[in-house]
Amino acid sequence: MELRDYVRILHKSWLLILACLLTGIGLAAVYSILVAPKYVATTELYVSVRAGDTAVTGDLVQGTTFARQAVTSYVDVVDSAIVLDRVIEDLELDTSTAALSGQIVASSPVNSVLIDITVTDHDPGLAAEIANSTGRNFADIVVNDLEKPEGGGASLVKIETIQPATVPSAPSSPNVPLNLVLGALIGLAVGIGIAVLRSVLDTRIHSLHDIGQITDKPMLGGIALDPDAKKRPLIVHADPRNPRTESFRSLRTNLQFVNLDGGPRSFVIASAGPGEGKSTTTANLAISLAETGAKVALIDGDLRLPKIADYMGIEGGVGLTDVLIGRAELVDVLQKWSRNHLYVLPAGRIPPNPSELLGSAAMARVLETLTSQFDYVLIDSPPLLLVTDAAVVSKLTSGAILVAASGSTKKQELAGAVRALDAIGSRLLGIIVTMLPTKGPGSYGYGTYTYGMSHDLEGTFDVDATRERPRGARS
Repeated sequence: MELRDYVRILHKSWLLILACLLTGIGLAAVYSILVAPKYVATTELYVSVRAGDTAVTGDLVQGTTFARQAVTSYVDVVDSAIVLDRVIEDLELDTSTAALSGQIVASSPVNSVLIDITVTDHDPGLAAEIANSTGRNFADIVVNDLEKPEGGGASLVKIETIQPATVPSAPSSPNVPLNLVLGALIGLAVGIGIAVLRSVLDTRIHSLHDIGQITDKPMLGGIALDPDAKKRPLIVHADPRNPRTESFRSLRTNLQFVNLDGGPRSFVIASAGPGEGKSTTTANLAISLAETGAKVALIDGDLRLPKIADYMGIEGGVGLTDVLIGRAELVDVLQKWSRNHLYVLPAGRIPPNPSELLGSAAMARVLETLTSQFDYVLIDSPPLLLVTDAAVVSKLTSGAILVAASGSTKKQELAGAVRALDAIGSRLLGIIVTMLPTKGPGSYGYGTYTYGMSHDLEGTFDVDATRERPRGARS
């Protein structure tokens, strides 16, 4: 993944990341409120070795060295049972030696004769008392018991308290600011992790980069999502000033620069699977092309589930199948739509062998006739991954255009459709992306690219100089 992919993920999932961030802060705040505060008190001891009045410098050095070596062993004695039993008895504590040992930490700085005794407790006063009592009893045991000469007399080891423990004024934990910062960082990390994982596991088409990983063919246009598309499928005719209508006009402009090498401009418009807006895209594109004054033939080549006749509001009982089997003449079933040069050839009755009919010599003759009489021939076909109809008929045309629905079409499905066309040597001309989000973080991807490119082309080449507004449909 590239940097822009991570930026897109963060932009798209910012609400999720923000929610995780706030959740982390909230949990940290709740923890800080619910957890019992702990207080820390520390007492510091100094260990030395007594020297006689006649001691020389060498004796003093040896005594200091002995004290440093002894301190490392004394640290382990601090929380031993022999010391803590006295502390419990001294302070009349209701606890065990093991439990008390867990509250005490003894340490000594490197190469020093100092011992720090740190006690943690929920009661600040008790923490100080335990620290001081531990220091006193430790010093007494070491001096009078452990280091007492066998022949009697005073011990050479001397342990003094140089810094008694005081009652702490503030708890050492919970550290509310630190907890909030850690909660925010953990929440942020979890949110970003979920966003990245969701993006990695999401196999749907969302960006130009997703399409670029599958095919190097250009994106011819992007069509915005319209929740009311089923109620008014012919948006170009129903609402000429709608922004979605402009996206079809942009698609029309880009299509005019396809197949510049010459030859008939006949295109099969297909999709990988159903429900990707293929039929409505084909119908609206045909209307947009006819607005410029071009002669357009719209063929419903979906002989399994035809929709064009219903969308265009025409009689579909007789159509392409009747022409292919010789029951009707092309001129008799080709219906003029509106006052522009748009003619519609409905599917007719559903045959038992659609693939054979679409790949027949009769179909080739129909297309040859139409391409000789019309500027554009658009064929709506079934999904490529379900049946072979689209692949078969695409061999008889200038090429195929694939429709992919943003946030719906899966990458492997689009790749499968591309492979299906490549397998029979059909030419893929480009991709049309439908159902683009109009709001939210994901709305920036295709729209900016498509509209920007299309408006520039329209302004440069003035392809709409002869545009004529549609005046209504005729059934």
